[in-house]
Amino acid sequence: MTLNLKQGLWLWAATLALVLLAIVPLAGWLRAVMALIVAYGVAVACIRTARRAAYQREQLNLADQMAWPPVAYRQPVVLVCGDGLAGLFGEIPADQPALRVTDHGCYLRVSRVDQLPGLIERVMSLRPQWCGQLSVMFVVNPGEHADAAVLAGQIRSLDYQIALIRKRGMALPLILVSYQQASRGEGPWFSWETGQDHCNVRENGACFSIDDWQRLSTDNAMHAGRMQASVQLNSAAAWLAENIVPHFTARGTRHAIGMPVICAVTFVPQLHGVASSLWQRWLRDKTGLLEANRVEQAADAPLPFPDPLLHLLPIQVQRSPMRRASVVALWLFAVAGVVALGNSAWQNRLLLREVSDDLRRYTAIAAHKRIDQSRFAEREEALSVLRQDAERLDRYYRKGEPLALGLGLYRGEVLRAQLLSTIAGHSQPSTGPKVARTVRLDSLSLFGSGSAELKPESTKVLIEALVGIKAQPGWLIVIAGHTDAVGSDEHNIQLSRARAAAVREWMQRMGDIPDSCFAVQGFGKSQPIASNDTEAGRKANRRVDIRLVPEAGACAFPLAGADVQPPVA
Repeated sequence: MTLNLKQGLWLWAATLALVLLAIVPLAGWLRAVMALIVAYGVAVACIRTARRAAYQREQLNLADQMAWPPVAYRQPVVLVCGDGLAGLFGEIPADQPALRVTDHGCYLRVSRVDQLPGLIERVMSLRPQWCGQLSVMFVVNPGEHADAAVLAGQIRSLDYQIALIRKRGMALPLILVSYQQASRGEGPWFSWETGQDHCNVRENGACFSIDDWQRLSTDNAMHAGRMQASVQLNSAAAWLAENIVPHFTARGTRHAIGMPVICAVTFVPQLHGVASSLWQRWLRDKTGLLEANRVEQAADAPLPFPDPLLHLLPIQVQRSPMRRASVVALWLFAVAGVVALGNSAWQNRLLLREVSDDLRRYTAIAAHKRIDQSRFAEREEALSVLRQDAERLDRYYRKGEPLALGLGLYRGEVLRAQLLSTIAGHSQPSTGPKVARTVRLDSLSLFGSGSAELKPESTKVLIEALVGIKAQPGWLIVIAGHTDAVGSDEHNIQLSRARAAAVREWMQRMGDIPDSCFAVQGFGKSQPIASNDTEAGRKANRRVDIRLVPEAGACAFPLAGADVQPPVA
C-alpha cells in the first residue's frame, strides 16, 4: 500500500473518531481533550509512516544497486535463504542486496533467516502489488552441516519468521531445495509436491515419473547412471524426511508452518562440503560403509536455480492498493457504525429508564390519599421533574432527537404521550368542591435587593395575605420563592428558599399557625412567568407565591373561639 493511501486511511480513521466523539455524550472539556489526542495521534502516525517509507527506500537503494523488475511483473518472486547462497548469487557482501532475474522468476537473497520479515516489508513498501507472488526457498545441503542442533535451530528460526509473516495475511509458500553432488554432472530436478507420494522428474520442459524417466534411457550407460541417481535420490529423500521435514510439521510446536509446497532435489558436479558432515554420518549409519573423506570443493561453484519448479507455486491475484485501502476504509466505517449504534441503543435505554423511574416515583407519591407537608413537597418536586422530562421529549419531537439517541433507535415517543397525560391529570387532592388559591407577592415590596430580610413596610402586605389565609383554616400553605435569571443558579435557589422561609416564619409567629401547615419551596429562576430579557419581566419573576391547597386535615388551627382577631401590626 502506498504512502498516500496509508496516510489517507489514518485521516479517515481520525474523521470517524471525531464523529464518534460528537455523537457520544461526554463533558465538553473531555470531548475537547479526546479530540486533541486523536489529532495528535494521527499526526504522529502520518509522520512516522512517511519517515518509515523514506527509510526503507534509502536502505534498499534499489535504483542504484539492482535491476529491479517493473511494477507490472507477474512472475514468482522467491526469497532464497539457507545454504549455497554464494553458488546461487556469487560472492556478494552480505550487507548488499543480491537479485537474480531469470525467464521464470525473480530470486532475492536473504543472508540470514532473521532478516526475512524486514526484507519482505521493504519489498512491499516498493512493490505492494507483489504480495501474492512472494515465496521462500530454503536450501539445505546435508554435506555442509556437521552439527544437527545448529541446523535444527536454523529451521526453527525460519518457522518462527514465516509464521510471523503469515499472521499478517500473506500466504508465503515454502520451497525446500537440496543439492547433491554426483559425478555425472548437473541433472534434472526431482520434486515432491504437497499431497503427492510419488516423485516427478522435470527435464527439458517435460515432466516424467521416476519409472518412466528410467525407461527412457537410450543406452546401457545412461540406464546405469539413472539407476545410480535413483538410489542416491532415495537416500537424499530419506534424509530430508527424517531430519528436516519433521521440524516443519511437528505437532505441538508453537510455530509449525506445515509441509513445504515443493520439496526438490537436484545433482550438481561440484558442491561445498565439510569433513564428517551429517550426510556422511547418516550414510555410514545406514550402510555400515566407511566413506573416504571428501575434499572440500570451491565455495563459489555455481548452482542452478529451480526454474522448472516455479510454475508450481500458487500465485494469488493481489488486489490493487486502492481496492485494499477501500476495503480497510469500509471496515473502519463498519466498526465506527457498530460503536455508534451501540452507544445510541445504550443512551435510549438510559432515557427510558430515567423517565420510567420518574413516572413511577410520582405515581407512588400521588397514590397516597393524605398529603402532609413533607409528602406535598416530594410530590411537587416529582412533578417538576416530570415537567422537565416532558419539555425534553417535546423538544426532541419538534426539533429532532440528537445523534446520540438517533440512528433509527430513538424510543422516547413511547413514553412521551404517557408523560404528558400524567402531567395533564395532575390535581391537588381535595375532599370537596374547594379550589386552591394563590396569593402572589412582589419580592421588591417585601425584601431588599439580594436580601432575605423583610422590610418594615412589608407588614401591610403580609397582613393582607395572612387575613386570607386565616379565612381558610386547615388548608395547606405552600410558600414558594422565585428569582430572576441574574446571578448563579445556586445563589438564586438559596435566595428564593430563604425569602420563602422568612415569610413562613413571620406568618407562623404573627398568625399562630402550626408548623405542619406550611410547605416551603425555593425554585430560583426555574419557573419564570415572564421573559428575563426585559426589566419588567425580571421584576415580575422576582416574587413569592403563597398557595392554599384544600387538603382536609393537613393542619389544625388552635381553637380560639369567635373572638379571634387577625394580628395587628
